[in-house]
Amino acid sequence: MKHVFLMLLMAFCASTTIAQTADSVARLDPKLKKTLNVADQAAYQLAMRYNDMASAKSFLYELIVRNPEDIRYIEMLGSLYYESGQSMSAALVSMDVLKVNDKSIASLEIAAYSLEQVGALERALPYFESLYLLSGDNFSLYKTGYLQYSLKKYPEALNSMNMLIKNAKPEDKVGFPKSQTETQEISMKAAALNLKGMIYLDQGSKVEAKTAFEEAISLDPSFDFAKENLAKTN
Repeated sequence: MKHVFLMLLMAFCASTTIAQTADSVARLDPKLKKTLNVADQAAYQLAMRYNDMASAKSFLYELIVRNPEDIRYIEMLGSLYYESGQSMSAALVSMDVLKVNDKSIASLEIAAYSLEQVGALERALPYFESLYLLSGDNFSLYKTGYLQYSLKKYPEALNSMNMLIKNAKPEDKVGFPKSQTETQEISMKAAALNLKGMIYLDQGSKVEAKTAFEEAISLDPSFDFAKENLAKTN
């Protein structure tokens, strides 16, 4: 909870700072502004080419402050933080983008996954929900259900998995760790049935859980995780 509060405080401070610079930027000579933008864009591209992420971020910040009305620079910064593994910064930037454009698929993805990575599951959940509603991506629905399960929102999680079981396509896959070095690709429908079984198991409904796990295994006979879960129903 402390991390989430700090994230929200930092986001508020960032938004206030950007707003305070808008007046001074508006008074900047248009020709000078264009020249500075061209120079910073070229420097950013060069920094990216040479894998100098620190310099690339610095040039993006210059562009953001000088062009507060142009959201693409903030979106680029969010992507850069995410690709660099700086989840908290990526989340903060993307949440600022979504205040302006709540239909930005890229920013929804970054906010959802970044917040999940820092353990802010309650904050991540609505972004995954919005991502599914806007994109129709079944993996986003699976992630929504998994977070609902993790947060013990069992009726919502069951509803999500029932939707996924109905809508999953044969080509949809989910990766499960088989060992420290191997990943097992499982069909989305089997993964949804396995999660459905886990939801029932958590609620003490072993008969329903067993049925779900057996259905998952019938779809993917090599589904190790489902077999482990099935053993818990005996």
